Amino acid sequence: MTTKPIVLSSDSINIIRETDVVPFRSRVKEQAVKIGMSLVNQTKLITGASELVRNMLKYAKGGIVAIEIISRARDTGIRLTFTDKGPGIPDISKAMTDGFTTGRSMGLGLPGTKRLMNEFDIKSEVGVGTTVTVIKWKNG
Repeated sequence: MTTKPIVLSSDSINIIRETDVVPFRSRVKEQAVKIGMSLVNQTKLITGASELVRNMLKYAKGGIVAIEIISRARDTGIRLTFTDKGPGIPDISKAMTDGFTTGRSMGLGLPGTKRLMNEFDIKSEVGVGTTVTVIKWKNG
């Protein structure tokens, strides 16, 4: 069993419109730089975060993202928690399949984001909303 990470700093940002995406990405990059994350891992983190924030705008008309610097054992990382009150995802396992889409995309968003992160968790309830939590470790 893995131990629960310790939160070293926490911030949140409301995502309501497309213009909120750039400041959000900047905030994530700031935090990644602050902990000394490599450029490759920063790119993976920001790419995945961009996909999730765009999904939140597209399917749920926005939400809130918690941005946390966390520590577990000797590891430091960034945990992002995307929470929306959208329609929810009826079939998470289907949504996590490469090529599945409910829109006009390639259907690589959720499974692609999972591959970019060290940890990925998704919970969704139809009519209530969706929460996606991802972690990218500094050296992961």
